[in-house]
Amino acid sequence: SFDDIAGIDASKAEVMEVVDIMKNPQKYLKVGARIPAGILLCGPPGTGKTLLARAIAAEAKVPFIFCSGSDFVEMFVGRGAARVRELFERAKRVAPSIIFIDELDALGKSRGRGYSSHDEAEQTLNQLLACMDGIDSKGGSGVVCVAATNRFDVLDEALCRPGRFDRVIKVGIPDARGRRGV
Repeated sequence: SFDDIAGIDASKAEVMEVVDIMKNPQKYLKVGARIPAGILLCGPPGTGKTLLARAIAAEAKVPFIFCSGSDFVEMFVGRGAARVRELFERAKRVAPSIIFIDELDALGKSRGRGYSSHDEAEQTLNQLLACMDGIDSKGGSGVVCVAATNRFDVLDEALCRPGRFDRVIKVGIPDARGRRGV
């Protein structure tokens, strides 16, 4: 829960706002707000990104479906994309729910910056983008996708478009006061 998190107060406050949106979507929809389809937690290793994601699910009292970006990296064309589809279908079956993709950079590397690319990786990323487009920002699907990355700089720009990971929360290294709290 949020009680277990210390040292990253600004990030925690942003995440708590998202939890309130998940718990009370009608309150926000009434004033024209969009329910975030995706939340991207960015920051150095060991700063509490995964702990924050687990706290979101615990506080919202919804199922937490954990996977790592490397779980989708496959040798066989089509298998990674199928796993992405299965993940989102599972989340919809138990909705409201949170999908958490740790190490998103393993799955979501930019397609246009000279990084090595092969058909399977691109197909898997395209499937993730399509599944995220299927999350209803009006709160109908009940699925929120949360991801964490240490390497925001290598992510494909399409991941951060509206309706995908449209909420980016930086999780930094705690200051001296924050470290004492930890």
